Amino acid sequence: MKVDPSVKWSGPTRPYDLIKELAAAVLVIGLLAGGLSFLFSSPDEPAVTLKSWAQTNPVDFAQTATGELAGTTTSTSYGPPYNNAAKGMHFGILKLQDWSGVRIPIDPAKSFVLDPLASYNDIAGQDAVIAWNAATADQQSTWATGYADALGKATTATEVADPSNLYGPVPTLITSLLNMAKGGALDGALLTSDSTLPTNFTKPLLFLADSEGYFAAKAEEQHLGGEQWGVMNETGSWPGQSWLWLFSFWYQVDPFKSSDNARHNRDVDDGFAYSLIGSRASPSCDPKDPLQDSNSPIDMERLVQQEALMQRKTRAPRKMP
Repeated sequence: MKVDPSVKWSGPTRPYDLIKELAAAVLVIGLLAGGLSFLFSSPDEPAVTLKSWAQTNPVDFAQTATGELAGTTTSTSYGPPYNNAAKGMHFGILKLQDWSGVRIPIDPAKSFVLDPLASYNDIAGQDAVIAWNAATADQQSTWATGYADALGKATTATEVADPSNLYGPVPTLITSLLNMAKGGALDGALLTSDSTLPTNFTKPLLFLADSEGYFAAKAEEQHLGGEQWGVMNETGSWPGQSWLWLFSFWYQVDPFKSSDNARHNRDVDDGFAYSLIGSRASPSCDPKDPLQDSNSPIDMERLVQQEALMQRKTRAPRKMP
């Protein structure tokens, strides 16, 4: 039966509210999306900063800072692109890390402790920096190594009494730096040490990665200690971003897998992305891998490898240059 389009419809009709239908659809979809996001979305963990480290685990902070002065931390002996203290990763005759050279020179004692204190409004701390700089390298090493041993024996103390002045200005340096970090000033000092814009997180990341207690505990708390299968783990029980496999894969095969340097990379590369600096930094300055430029604070692969932490504990003290 043909219908003549020119003839007016004479059949039944009913009202239709398009605005009402649209509002109902948006409401239902919004509630559904919100509910699913609440139940299944990836957690947004708060940023981990030097301030939170100093406030949460001041003992570990003090021991790590003393280790920077003593030259016993991983950053001190890392190698290119920060110093020449170690050989970088290589594959046969390809020594890309060594060939890249020291492009970001960092002296942990100076960069993480002395320079920040020199600009901090603490007369005692500034005087301690002057006393430290006036001493010989051997004397500095004796002070710092002795105080590191004393803190290690105290286990729960952030400072050790020194009535005989065996440790020189080191106790004052560490106490002042701890106070600086607790107030949040150390974060700002390290972030703006090379630029007025707080976009380069290399120094805070390196400092925090030297932690042997707080950093590892945060990783284990989020199931990122390396025990779980997979190369794209995120905080908690969530899978990481799929594109991470391209970078994480190389840490699962030799020679990168068995390299001391590579193991520490795993601690921090994707690692610290999660933490310090939940400030969502721009992908411009990954502090631990000279072969890639990615410092994006993604919730990453594996934060801390226990093996790397154990190696830090057994590494012999190195004399100050």
